Amino acid sequence: MSRVAIYTRVSTGGQTTANQLRELQAVAQRLGHRIVAEFTDKGISGAKGRDQRPGLNKLLEGVTRRDFDKVMAWSVDRLGRSLPDLLTFMGELKAKGVDLYLHQQSLDTSTPAGKAMFQMLGVFSEFEREIIRERVRSGLDRARAQGKVLGRRRNDDPKRLDSVQRLRKKGVGIGKIARTLGVGVSYVQRVVAETERKRSGPGR
Repeated sequence: MSRVAIYTRVSTGGQTTANQLRELQAVAQRLGHRIVAEFTDKGISGAKGRDQRPGLNKLLEGVTRRDFDKVMAWSVDRLGRSLPDLLTFMGELKAKGVDLYLHQQSLDTSTPAGKAMFQMLGVFSEFEREIIRERVRSGLDRARAQGKVLGRRRNDDPKRLDSVQRLRKKGVGIGKIARTLGVGVSYVQRVVAETERKRSGPGR
């Protein structure tokens, strides 16, 4: 019997999660799952990050501890509105071996078809990273062509640099890192580009 966590969300205070919760509880019972936790965010937009959604944050803390085997949600848009944030969320589940069930999309990653979808999401995630790296490289080449001096700024905060590198290593998107640390996207892109260049090394 799988341990299940249910997550529900509505965008405005006048809405209710009761219908989502009731339907997901019925599905869990039908599939023979045991519901061990329920998390809700009321009146919070899906565009908000994890730090502004207490229910989602607690859910992901449970994922990290592997308190449950599967997360159930009404629809993919209940989890998030942006592709990078969704890919990050699903990547965290995959890293801990936690499955995902989305009712409206009929997606269940414990099935062969659902596993294939997870793999496709991983491809999209890597594609996004490659696009960002290419944009950064093009920007650096353009700056050099214009005679600009590149390199780390002397006033870079070592702790901030470390935070960028740590979050990026976890697979967090460029935009989300910038929002989380309160810095510009161009700053995060520069740090990521420098880190990638150092890893590649000369002649590679």
